[in-house]
Amino acid sequence: MRYVNAHEVLPEELLMEIQKYVQGDLIYIPKPEKERIQWGVLSGERQRLQKRNEQIKKQFQQGVALQELAEQYHLSTETIKKIIYRKR
Repeated sequence: MRYVNAHEVLPEELLMEIQKYVQGDLIYIPKPEKERIQWGVLSGERQRLQKRNEQIKKQFQQGVALQELAEQYHLSTETIKKIIYRKR
């Protein structure tokens, strides 16, 4: 997210209307819903975590203990439980 001066990008009429509600403060203007990209999609991190979580679930179903999974993946046993019991 970058800082943009409203004087540089907004029409004067719109700027005056916004100033009725906010003056001298920073305001966040989100992207429209249809243009938002979920966290980790562009970097591939979301997909990597989904793959890891599927591996954890598979290993648990094969009998690997919670504590062993926690150590193997460097996560807490509570996080392992959340991954295993999450409904999807």
